[in-house]
Amino acid sequence: MRFVLALILTVILGYILGLFLDWWSIALAAFIVALFWQQSPGRAFGSGFLAVFLLWGVLALVIDVRNGHILSTRMSELILKTGLPLAMILITSVIGGLVGGVSALSASVLRPVKRSK
Repeated sequence: MRFVLALILTVILGYILGLFLDWWSIALAAFIVALFWQQSPGRAFGSGFLAVFLLWGVLALVIDVRNGHILSTRMSELILKTGLPLAMILITSVIGGLVGGVSALSASVLRPVKRSK
């Protein structure tokens, strides 16, 4: 349940911060959620990765559909030498997911460890 809540909070905070800040705001959102929502480092990475992967994937897909797949097709032809616009959306989502995952992982590792006496 913590995983799903951290995922939802990261998506919401990432979207809101993305309206006012640059692309790096997703790292800030994942870091803040992982810092205040205690999880193991593996789960923090997973929730940060999945949240930003889904957020950037949906946003990139919406933008791509609105412009008729023009930019993603051209970039796919330039970089991948194929005309697959969805491949560019997938690559964008994975890169964003890695940024969010590493940011959440960093925050979970920075949390002080509670020691029992």
